[in-house]
Amino acid sequence: MSDGAHTERGVAEPGRRRGTNLPAMADFNQLVILDAVRRSPAGLSRVELAVLTGLSAQTVTNITRRLLDAALIVEAGKESIGPGKPRTILRLNPPALYAVGVHLDPTVTTAVLLDLAGDVVLERRILTPLGQHPETAIDALVEMVEGVLTDSAVDRARVAGMGIAAPGPIDPIAGALVEPPHLPGWHSVPLRDELSRRLGLVTVLEKDVAAATIAELWAGTPAASTGSFVFLYLGTGLGAGLAINHEVVRGSLANAGEIGHIVVVEDGPPCWCGLRGCVAVTCTPEAIVRDAIAEGLLDSLDSGDDTTAVDAALTMLAARAEAGEAGAVAVLDRAAARIARALAVIANLLDLDRIVLGGPIWNRVADRFVTIIPAELDRMRAARSIHPVAIGGTTLGDAVAAMGAASLVLDRWFSPRTESLLLPSSSA
Repeated sequence: MSDGAHTERGVAEPGRRRGTNLPAMADFNQLVILDAVRRSPAGLSRVELAVLTGLSAQTVTNITRRLLDAALIVEAGKESIGPGKPRTILRLNPPALYAVGVHLDPTVTTAVLLDLAGDVVLERRILTPLGQHPETAIDALVEMVEGVLTDSAVDRARVAGMGIAAPGPIDPIAGALVEPPHLPGWHSVPLRDELSRRLGLVTVLEKDVAAATIAELWAGTPAASTGSFVFLYLGTGLGAGLAINHEVVRGSLANAGEIGHIVVVEDGPPCWCGLRGCVAVTCTPEAIVRDAIAEGLLDSLDSGDDTTAVDAALTMLAARAEAGEAGAVAVLDRAAARIARALAVIANLLDLDRIVLGGPIWNRVADRFVTIIPAELDRMRAARSIHPVAIGGTTLGDAVAAMGAASLVLDRWFSPRTESLLLPSSSA
């Protein structure tokens, strides 16, 4: 080729757009209809579906007939709107399908079972077995999931699969965790395939921050209804998940969202990356607890690697702050101000208008963080005079990442994705 570009082995030329896979259009339209019904708890008529989706009345009729036959939606009575025949209302059928979600956090491991509507049917938690061989932890995960499935008494044939939310970095191709912080010994452990083999479920692996973002899209706050926001995940570590137009931005290898090395404290404590004052060493639960220890508010820890001890100390600190103890309030307010600086970097880069906060530690620090973060963030935003940023906490509780892992299964099965319409690259 004259410009030196090539399509060897089916690699598309840079800048070229791939065509539309027209045979996939019918499946895509079916997902559009199902997604519209899912997002309307009160239900929609076929006429309303045609207006919302832009599809013809005949196409809507054909698709809804297939969805009714598959029991994914149900007819839920009739509704009169002006003159003419009453319209039949269609609603999602939540018991039609289920998904399992597991959140492997260095402190607590959570498993949930969700129905098609994204509601939690059953939830279980165990302390994460740290310091043990990964095989021991996998044994505990298998036992936990089997217990959830047994206790829920759902038909296993209706379980679409299982999602795993884990701290990054992850290898999405191998389905493995790659040396995640605070999980010693987890180097390239093929968690996805091992759990799938032992449980007999189609299994997917996702970063915890992306999983939490997916949960917010499926069942979260009204802030997620626009489909575009950043989810600030607060767990043993911190991360940021980004959703644009109802789709999560994952990056080239599903590891987007690492904010641990944004500098928020000038000349702060040294970070293992070589910088000083990073989020990873100033805003995590361990960093907050160490700050409280330095202030004489908490007893020293034997080891910062004991995430359970750190979690218990943070709970104590938050309780003291809630009781009005000035020193505890100051420590949490300091952490909130630092997190606001990191959010300002993200907000200025992406021109955000919505931020959702959540994760395993959110409920304990929410009161102080919602007091400090909005004003601090607004002070540092470049576009503050143009538009506001809505900030709020998730309504999904501590299990948000596990719910997101399960929602990932439902999302991949039932949410319309434009890339499904593109022609695959040809093979040489």
